[in-house]
Amino acid sequence: MVISMASSLGSHTFLPNSPRSAANISSSNKKDRHSIINFEVSKLKPSPKRISASKLEFEERTSPNEVKKEIEQCYELIHRLGRGVVYLGSSRIGSNHPHYKQTFQLGREVANLLDCTSWSGAGPGLMDAATQGALQAGKTVGGFKIRKEAGEWTATNFHPYLPSDSYLTCRFFSARKHGLVDAVVRRSRSDRTAVVALPGGIGTLDEVFEILALIQLERIGSVLPVPFLLMNYGSFYSKLLDFLDDCKNGGVVAEGEVASLWKVCDSNSDALAYLAEFYNISPNGQAMHEVLGLRSEHETIS
Repeated sequence: MVISMASSLGSHTFLPNSPRSAANISSSNKKDRHSIINFEVSKLKPSPKRISASKLEFEERTSPNEVKKEIEQCYELIHRLGRGVVYLGSSRIGSNHPHYKQTFQLGREVANLLDCTSWSGAGPGLMDAATQGALQAGKTVGGFKIRKEAGEWTATNFHPYLPSDSYLTCRFFSARKHGLVDAVVRRSRSDRTAVVALPGGIGTLDEVFEILALIQLERIGSVLPVPFLLMNYGSFYSKLLDFLDDCKNGGVVAEGEVASLWKVCDSNSDALAYLAEFYNISPNGQAMHEVLGLRSEHETIS
C-alpha cells in the first residue's frame, strides 16, 4: 500500500514493504530540494503475540480454544478440590480494616459449619481474609487467580503462600467466572455451597450481579438452590439496596424480586444462622436428619 500525504514539507510517499519499513520524505521546497529525511514506520497491524496494558503484558486471544482450555482447567481443579463456598470481595482492603477481620472470622466459621472447600479469586484483601480463615479452620481452600488485581500481587502468576496445585492463574476473565460459578453448583443434597458477597468495588459488583442474574434466570447450572449472602458490614451495601428499591419504584424490578434472590446479612452471626437453617445443620455441624437418625437409633436400642 502506498500512503501519500501533503504538508509544508511537500509531498511524501510511504512504502511500507516490511514490518518496520524505511520511509523517505522528500521536500518540494526549492531551498531544500535535495534534502531527504529518513525514519522508520511500523505497520498498523499489531503484534500477534503480546499487547501491553498498565505496564503488564497480556497475551492476546489467538483462538477460542485457548479460552475453552482454561475453562476445562478450572473444572478440573474444582473436581479435584470439591465444590463449596465462593467469596467475592475487594482486593484493596488491608488486614487492619474491620471488614478484613470480620471476613477472616466468617471464613473460619463457615468452613467449620459447612465442612466444605472455600473458594475465592485467590487475591489480596478480603479474598485473602476468607482464605486465611478457612486455613485456620483446617479446611481445603482453592482459588481462581487473575494476574491483574486492583491491589498487590499483580505482576506474578504465583500466590504468595498457597500450594500451586490449589489455585489456577487465569488469563481470561471469562474462564475465571466459569470457575467461580461452577464451584457453587449443587448436584445432591449433601453438597453444601454458597455465594458470599463481601464489600467490594467494580470487580466485585460485576461478579455479584452476574451470578445473581444466573440464579434469577435459573441458568447457574445447579440442580438444587444455592444460597447467596450479601454481607452488609457497616451498612456498606445499604445505598445499593436503596437504589434497588428505587428500581422497583421505577418498574424495572418486581416487588420482592431481589429479596428472593439473596439474604442480606448485617453480621457474621446472621450469615451463620441463615446457612445453618438453609442446610438444616445443628450447632455442632451435623445435619439435623443425621441427629434425628442417631436419636431414633438410640431410642430403639434402649
